[in-house]
Amino acid sequence: MIPVNEPRLDGHELEYVTECLQTGWISSAGHFIAEFEDSWASYCGRRHGVAVCNGTVALQLAVAALNLGPGDEVIMPSFTIISCAMAVVYQGAVPVLVDADPATWCMDVSQVAAKITPRTKAIMPVHIYGHPVDMDPLLELAKKHGLAIIEDAAEAHGAQYLSNRDTDPKWQRCGSFGDLSCFSFYANKLVTTGEGGMVVTDDDALAERLRLLRNLAFIPSQRFLHEELGFNFRLTNVQAAIGKAQVERIGETVETKRRVGARYLEALTSIPGIRMQVERPWARSVWWMNGLVLEKGSGHNAVSLAKRLAALGVETRPFFLGLDRQPALRRRGLFDGESYPVTEELADMGLYLPSGVGLTEEQQETVIAAVKQVLA
Repeated sequence: MIPVNEPRLDGHELEYVTECLQTGWISSAGHFIAEFEDSWASYCGRRHGVAVCNGTVALQLAVAALNLGPGDEVIMPSFTIISCAMAVVYQGAVPVLVDADPATWCMDVSQVAAKITPRTKAIMPVHIYGHPVDMDPLLELAKKHGLAIIEDAAEAHGAQYLSNRDTDPKWQRCGSFGDLSCFSFYANKLVTTGEGGMVVTDDDALAERLRLLRNLAFIPSQRFLHEELGFNFRLTNVQAAIGKAQVERIGETVETKRRVGARYLEALTSIPGIRMQVERPWARSVWWMNGLVLEKGSGHNAVSLAKRLAALGVETRPFFLGLDRQPALRRRGLFDGESYPVTEELADMGLYLPSGVGLTEEQQETVIAAVKQVLA
């Protein structure tokens, strides 16, 4: 079975982890943590990086650091992982949804302005499957209404967006746009620590607050005195050692991912009955996952196609289920009477193919042949 993802761990990972084991620095202290934070923040063009134990809590920490709470609203896409809504709900705030763009599958930025109310405090753009959100309109709305941007770049390590907000258009990496920008380093990401995450920012005060809340809100002057309730969201030195080694070859990884994405597009776009994620001229996707959406007349849905491909030795994964269709959120009285038709179509008719950094050319050709056998 060709897996959806396999990480590459053939750099300095073993060397750095061995150092942790030999020196005993295996917990949430050790020099690899600061080195990982600094290297990733620098790559993203940010001043501060605050490493945490996963990408979900990176979002939660960002929401908490902004002091968002009951009654505050955060606008986000309906088509995303539940972590985005969880981060807001856990702080007592309210997620407000917009539908997906049918071409990029990211949030439809044209719908955001209509969702802004006096209770809106932040916008949470999510770069989906490696493709950037159209950020300029969101940045203008945030500036106009005094809103924070919590950028979810968990799936977009190294992706770039062409911003036209300044005199000269400039390519900027995802993770450089938010007041706070969040990453996941789960095993299927371009940079992995197994489990892990990070919040990056240019704001000194926010960075200090992130570090405080991450570590149980210990007060530096009196360790076991707590003025507020924080979290235990720390990353270990062992994980950071892996992360540092991963960042060292991020350029090569991005090139590999773009090459894989281009080959899938070349081979599969012309097959009748499917459509693939469109790379806009202002975007340089990293094709974190290479997905396809079946047209309703194709004779398949995502479930039936996945079964056929599995029989041919190709593993797949379904797309996200819309947040508005999540029972855990609906039981909280969220999204009653709301409908997001693009998200529904993506969820019902979309899946993604093997896309990992370790995918070989031979494996990719096998996947392409299997898709053509089932659909062409």
